[in-house]
Amino acid sequence: MDFYEYSKYDATGLALLVKQKEVTPKELKQAALKGIEKINPTINAVVSILSKQAEDEIDAGIPEGPFTGVPFLIKESSAQAKGIPVHLGSRFGAGMTTPQDTNLMARFRQAGLVIIGTSTTPEFAFNFSTESLVYGPTRNPWNPSLSAGGSSGGASAAVAAGIVPVAHANDGAGSIRQPAAVNGLVGLKPTRGRIPNGPHRSEILCGLGNEFAVTRTVRDAAALLDSIGGVDIGARNWIEKPNRSYVNELQIKPKRMRIAWTDKPWNNAPVDQECKQALYKTIELCKDMGHELIEASPVINAEKQLLATLRIWSANLSHSVNKIKEGLNRNPSAKNLEASNWAIYQYGQKLTASDLLEAFEINNTVSRIVGEFFTRYDVLLTPAIAQLPWPIGILDANDPSLNAEEWTERMMAYSPFTNLFNTTGQPAISLPLGWSSEGLPIGLQFAARFGDESTLFQLASQLEEAQPWQDKRPNLNVLLQNK
Repeated sequence: MDFYEYSKYDATGLALLVKQKEVTPKELKQAALKGIEKINPTINAVVSILSKQAEDEIDAGIPEGPFTGVPFLIKESSAQAKGIPVHLGSRFGAGMTTPQDTNLMARFRQAGLVIIGTSTTPEFAFNFSTESLVYGPTRNPWNPSLSAGGSSGGASAAVAAGIVPVAHANDGAGSIRQPAAVNGLVGLKPTRGRIPNGPHRSEILCGLGNEFAVTRTVRDAAALLDSIGGVDIGARNWIEKPNRSYVNELQIKPKRMRIAWTDKPWNNAPVDQECKQALYKTIELCKDMGHELIEASPVINAEKQLLATLRIWSANLSHSVNKIKEGLNRNPSAKNLEASNWAIYQYGQKLTASDLLEAFEINNTVSRIVGEFFTRYDVLLTPAIAQLPWPIGILDANDPSLNAEEWTERMMAYSPFTNLFNTTGQPAISLPLGWSSEGLPIGLQFAARFGDESTLFQLASQLEEAQPWQDKRPNLNVLLQNK
């Protein structure tokens, strides 16, 4: 199978070819490696190429799962695989590995996925654009002069370009949904507690962070969540699997839903008119499918919520840097951390326990307000992005003129709709339902009640059928010419 043919399939489609013995896992691996060879020089989405490890996995026997033999990338943050470098996109993290698979990594393997490499991330995954000093910028396959988003920008660019049909991603403020939105992908942030984070920790970013993936189709997202979600033994919080699989939910026509919508970010950041137009067209599409659409939004104190986010991020980054300092005997400084993270590290070092507890109290208040809002609505619809993809260099994480507060505000002006659902822990998904006048994808975000991915999958499947996006792909010939 050549790369062009391979790149047309989603993960479920490739797994079916393997099951029917029309193609072997080794042939899929070779097609993916050929894609890296051809496309990665243009988009810079893949860090490590793990050809031998993938070959060894296949020779040892791949578990029978929904994605047996399908090539897969893991992001250079969290979800560590035994012995695979995880540098966190940072000079400071150079040389880090883990002695064992995490629980999530074990579940990726049990699903049959074959790891062929690692994907780029901004330093410590703290940017909505993937352009670290270590690896340089990751470029958007739809227009390589533009950002691929972040922090799962490498994963999203690789999937959009067809290198792999599914890739590991994580989301602490929108880092699955925002890059999915600018790359034309399905980006699901599951409910807090749905995905295992052990054995090293119970929750990522004190509960703000979520592990999952970016995919090209809704069915891949559903099958993957069926495979890797569920009980995380020993964790402080986790959610049982639902009685009915998410793949089965795709076959169920949703009831008439009461869908709230807003085009106004809680932090009052400006919204590009083309993003608004994509929202309005999606509202009409939902109405045509029989749903009730009401302009409404929860009222929260966005300034306090952003303060809480900054404190939690900073405390966690500071703790991570100090752990690396101990493990690698390496002192953090402005010489080995990018300016934004150096500022955030210093901010985190000064935080008190009382500061952190106040952040948790703020988030509790916000979650109670939003939870009450969702007693009256099934779904909240917003743009997933407030701005079309910015050119490379606009979100420069190495700008020494910005302090921790200013850097956080700058990021949230770019992606102001996503962070709320990291605070509340609710599931939210970005779907590629909008397109700009220049043919760039615009994702729309749908959020549901805590624990209710089923509603999101039913609605997403209905929207995917009504307005398919799978055939809209970046021009591979252009990517090859830009090589």
